[in-house]
Amino acid sequence: MNKWIRGTNATVLSIAVIGIFIILTIFLHSLKGFQVDLTKNKNFTLSEQTVNTLKNLNQDIHVIAFTNSGDNNEFVTRQVTDMIQEYKKQSSKITYDEYDMLKQPSMAKQYGVDQGGTLVFEMGTKKQNVNFYELFVGQQDGSYTFSGEEKFTQAITSLTSTEKHTVYMLSGHQEYPLTAMSILRSSLEAANYTVKDLNLYVEGKIPDDAQMLMLLGPQNDLNDKEAELIKAYLKDKGKIYMALGFDKDMATKWKNIDAIMKTYGIQDQHAIAIEPKQTSLYDPLTIIPDYGSHDITNKLSSNNLVTMLSLAVSLNADESAPDYTQSLLLKTTDKAYGETDINLLAQSKTKQDATDVKGPLNLGYAISNKDNKPKAVILGGSTFVLDQDIQNQGNKDFAMNSIGWLQEQKDQITIRPRQGDAFQQAMITPSQANTIFLVTIVFLPLLFLVIGGLIWWRRRRG
Repeated sequence: MNKWIRGTNATVLSIAVIGIFIILTIFLHSLKGFQVDLTKNKNFTLSEQTVNTLKNLNQDIHVIAFTNSGDNNEFVTRQVTDMIQEYKKQSSKITYDEYDMLKQPSMAKQYGVDQGGTLVFEMGTKKQNVNFYELFVGQQDGSYTFSGEEKFTQAITSLTSTEKHTVYMLSGHQEYPLTAMSILRSSLEAANYTVKDLNLYVEGKIPDDAQMLMLLGPQNDLNDKEAELIKAYLKDKGKIYMALGFDKDMATKWKNIDAIMKTYGIQDQHAIAIEPKQTSLYDPLTIIPDYGSHDITNKLSSNNLVTMLSLAVSLNADESAPDYTQSLLLKTTDKAYGETDINLLAQSKTKQDATDVKGPLNLGYAISNKDNKPKAVILGGSTFVLDQDIQNQGNKDFAMNSIGWLQEQKDQITIRPRQGDAFQQAMITPSQANTIFLVTIVFLPLLFLVIGGLIWWRRRRG
């Protein structure tokens, strides 16, 4: 009788455990979007910006992946398609299909895709293509960064947005050419900006569709006529993004650049920021500034993403422009100083003396008018926009955030790439593969079956 009761209790308990497991599984499955991401770099967790974008999506978007089964890039394809599946989970407006170009070439031809590893985001007649190779950047140690989420969300935003922003980059003063800022340009175009070059010597006027002027890294001053055109443009509804370059004679030759900054109450101190607290990675001319409290920098600060400037010019705000508010964006530590003797700096003999500007130094401001509307961003350095620097730390995020703020785009998409460890591949022989198969698929299950059988037989005899 006791054996029968114990057996019955064990059976009931087993059925209860199985029932609870089934009910819990059904319950968790009913929670739409519920998952626990235990991966090291949160590979399956979408950012707040992406989740909000997908929640607000009210139009159907069809995502099509064109792969090539013959290119042996299963790892790349898997990471891209896994990310797209996360988008699909978040919104019923996202549909997804995958085609192998070798097996279904007619579909690739229909969409004008001529190479494997291409994603097509389609909304009605509008399309945005994203190539797999654009999403991965390899590092020297074998690791990589994956910017799939940023590119996918930008593609969706570009398809759904009806608003275009036309910005003009000034040239003719030894500014950085657009070819040296291809990453910034492509990021702006993906965010629905139209980027154009403007040489006022040639055009003679600022185009009517200009929503913002950008002066990036000028070495030479504007001439008087250019300055008059720009001031007239800014006096109306115009906006300007200024990131200063370097000229050893800037104290005497930047009359018009200084005058434009003075319009907004910003003074160029004509001193190069020096940070004595150097590391093995960076020299004293590479500044990693602290952030001021502002919409441009708050998320960067909370995510511990730093912005890096080189050959940065010290700035200061004064009270000469009461109609504008100057908000500090970037500043150095109090140990930094501004070197005013540029010739000494050129000889690498700089040292702090009484003629230098004492730290902390201010390196960037956001300017608002009396209606609290964005009017200008003025920065003491510009190297962070160059292709060789923009991917470092938070440089790209700072650039896109500050441009987006100036254009009053509160939902500007700047999502950090995910970090991936070096891809590890184990090389095994056919005999080793057979051994692994026999041990894991055959031997271990049989072992547990035998042990379970012995325990059952002992209990039955007892």
